[in-house]
Amino acid sequence: MTAVMTVVGILVFVVGLLFSIAWHELGHLSTAKLFRIRVPQYMVGFGPTLWSRRRGETEYGIKAIPFGGYIRMIGMFPPGEDGRITKRSSSPWRTMIEDAREASYEELQDGDEHRLFYTRRPWKRVIVMFAGPFMNLILAFVLFLTVMMGFGVMMTTPTVSTVSKCVVAAGQPTDSCPGGAKPSPAAAAGLQPGDKILSFNGDRIATYDQLQADIRRSAGLSVPVVVQRGEQQLTLTPTIAVNQVQKYDGNGAPLKGQTVEAGFLGFSPASGVVRLGFGQSLDRMYDNAETGVKSLLALPGKIPGLWNSVVSGAPREADSPIGMVGAARVSGEVFALDIPGTQRVAFFVNLLAGINLSLFLFNMLPLLPLDGGHIAGALWEAVRRRAAALFKRPDPGPFDVARLMPFAYVVASIFIGFTLLVLVADLVNPVKIS
Repeated sequence: MTAVMTVVGILVFVVGLLFSIAWHELGHLSTAKLFRIRVPQYMVGFGPTLWSRRRGETEYGIKAIPFGGYIRMIGMFPPGEDGRITKRSSSPWRTMIEDAREASYEELQDGDEHRLFYTRRPWKRVIVMFAGPFMNLILAFVLFLTVMMGFGVMMTTPTVSTVSKCVVAAGQPTDSCPGGAKPSPAAAAGLQPGDKILSFNGDRIATYDQLQADIRRSAGLSVPVVVQRGEQQLTLTPTIAVNQVQKYDGNGAPLKGQTVEAGFLGFSPASGVVRLGFGQSLDRMYDNAETGVKSLLALPGKIPGLWNSVVSGAPREADSPIGMVGAARVSGEVFALDIPGTQRVAFFVNLLAGINLSLFLFNMLPLLPLDGGHIAGALWEAVRRRAAALFKRPDPGPFDVARLMPFAYVVASIFIGFTLLVLVADLVNPVKIS
C-alpha cells in the first residue's frame, strides 16, 4: 500500500506541475492574442509531441518531458540592420544571433507583417511577457490562501505542552534539576500541561510568538497570566526569571549555539494545526516571498554543498535546493505517510504553491532567455525612445534583443548545468522528510 500511495503522490505532483506550466503559458497566450500577435504553437512540456490539436491558427499540445512549456510568437526579434531576417557570418556569435532571428520568422505567412511581436509597443510586450509569471503568482496566492485559511498550518501555539521543573540555561535538560537550581516560574505558579494561555500581563494572546516576546521583555516582573484549564479560567501570577535563552535572528530562526539574557517562564509550547485569518495569511505569504527572494539570491552559494552531496555523499542541508524530480519524490513520500488525508492534501497544495512562487521569482530575473530578460529589453527600448523624443533625436527604433542571444546561451548553459547537478543530487542523495 505504501508503494501505491507513493506512486499516487508522484502522479498527483506531475499533474499539478503540468497545470502550473499550462497556466503560465496561458498568460502569455491570452495577452498575445489580445494584442493580435500570431501564436502558431502553445505547448506544455518539451521533446516529442504526445498529443496536439489545431484550433484556428494555433496548435495546442502536450510533449513528453513535463518540466517546462512554451508558446511560439511570430517575430520575436526585429530584422537585422540591413533589414534582412538572415545574415550569415563566419563569426559563431553572429551565427547564434541570426539563427535566433531566423527561427522567430519560420512560420511567417502573408498578412503577418502587422502581427509580429517586436512591432508592438514596449508596454504591450511587457504585458505579454509578464503575464506568464504573473499567472504563477496568482496561483501561488490562491493555493497559499487555501492552505492557510482552509486547511490550517502546523505551528506552535500558546498552549502548554510540558513544564520545566527548574530554571536552566538554553540547551540544558529541563526534566531534571542540578543542585541549587531554582524552580521555574511556571512550576512555582502552578502552570500545567494543557493550559491555554489567554492573556499575559493584560495583553490578549493570539500567537505563541507574541507570548514569547512578552515573556522575554518581562524579566524580574510578577505578572498576571490568565489560562484556560478545562472549563474554567484561572489567573496565575508567576515572577518571570532572568535566564540565558535561545537567540533568534530577525526572521525568527534560531541561531545555533547562541543565547541571550531575557525573561524565562519555563514551559514548552504545544504544536497544532491552526487556521489563519486573511490578514495573518497575507503576513505569512509576505514572509514566504521574502524567503523565496533570499533563497534565489543564495543559490550560487549552495553549489558546493550540492557538489559534495553528489561526489562525497555529504548530507544534504535542510535548505538544499531541490528540483522537480526531488519535489515529486517528496510528494510521493508525503502521500505514503500514515497521516490524515487532509494533511497530505494540505502539504501537496502548499508544495505546489511554493513551486509557483519560485517560478514567478525565477522568471522575473532580468536575464535572457527568461521572461524577465525580454521585459528588460522592452523597458530599455521604451527608455531609449523616450530619451530620443525628449532631446529631439531620431527614433532609435526597436531594441534588437537578438544581439543578446550569445549571452542568453551562456545563461541557459549555466541553468542547465545547475539543473543537472540538482537532478543528480535528488537521485543519489535526496532530501528526506520526517
